[in-house]
Amino acid sequence: MDETTVDATAARRDGFAGQRMVVVPRPTVRAALARPVTGRLVVTDAGFFPHAARHGRSRPDGAREHVLLVCTAGAGWCRTPDGRSDVRPGDVVLVPAGTPHEYAAAAHDPWTLWWLHAAGRDADELVAAARAAAGGPVSHLRDPAALASLVSQAIDGLDDGTAGGLVRATGAAWHAFAHVVATGRRSPGPAPDPVERVVEHLRATTPQRTSVGSLAAMVGLSPSQLGARFRARVGTSPLQYQAGLRLARARELLDSTDLPVAAVAQACGYDDALYFSRRFARTHGVSPTAYRARGA
Repeated sequence: MDETTVDATAARRDGFAGQRMVVVPRPTVRAALARPVTGRLVVTDAGFFPHAARHGRSRPDGAREHVLLVCTAGAGWCRTPDGRSDVRPGDVVLVPAGTPHEYAAAAHDPWTLWWLHAAGRDADELVAAARAAAGGPVSHLRDPAALASLVSQAIDGLDDGTAGGLVRATGAAWHAFAHVVATGRRSPGPAPDPVERVVEHLRATTPQRTSVGSLAAMVGLSPSQLGARFRARVGTSPLQYQAGLRLARARELLDSTDLPVAAVAQACGYDDALYFSRRFARTHGVSPTAYRARGA
């Protein structure tokens, strides 16, 4: 089931500025659960809700799938049969399928939330292990950016709309649950440098394009704060760094494969081969075709 607001018609209709949300058709979910790999774990829904004012959900009978919520900024709360818990940056909420629950963003400082729903045998075991490690539905991570990055990768996989994309989402979700099992319930302490976490995410998701707003939300900064820190550490903007990674991947493919230029462009996240060629030439001084010919 998708995340919705419980008491705000406008928010239900318009969503949240900058949000992403993908819901897999239920016939596709049923078919995936009958196949190898996705039969063990399949992501049924995933999303990103930045500064989600008035967001909340009440499920007296629980959800059909396991629910994972990652808070990277702001605050909120959740209630399960274990009791009521506050949710703050770095907290992860895991609710097993069929467990009654409700949750909502704090009115004074609404949370930024990355979330997914999953089903399958591996999901059953991973959620049980994570909850056992945390002693309840809420775990604390010193570094929520790593988990937010995995949820983002799951969203990208579902957004692809293909069987391969669904498998990629499965892999990202498996690692997300395993990350909570391995690192959950850490006491609050100094978090890794946010710029390093953004660089890691960009390297892990090349050639996917991620907005500065999404990157900033992963590490609990405003876009302007992230931009300033990133420039100070890396010497360029996050988007320029991301473009550099994509063009580096293009050089690798031009050097090591016989793929047509249009296919190289597609593999590096450029839907328009002509635009890709112009960007490549602007950076390297030669077209992709000429670049490849020079190495022949």
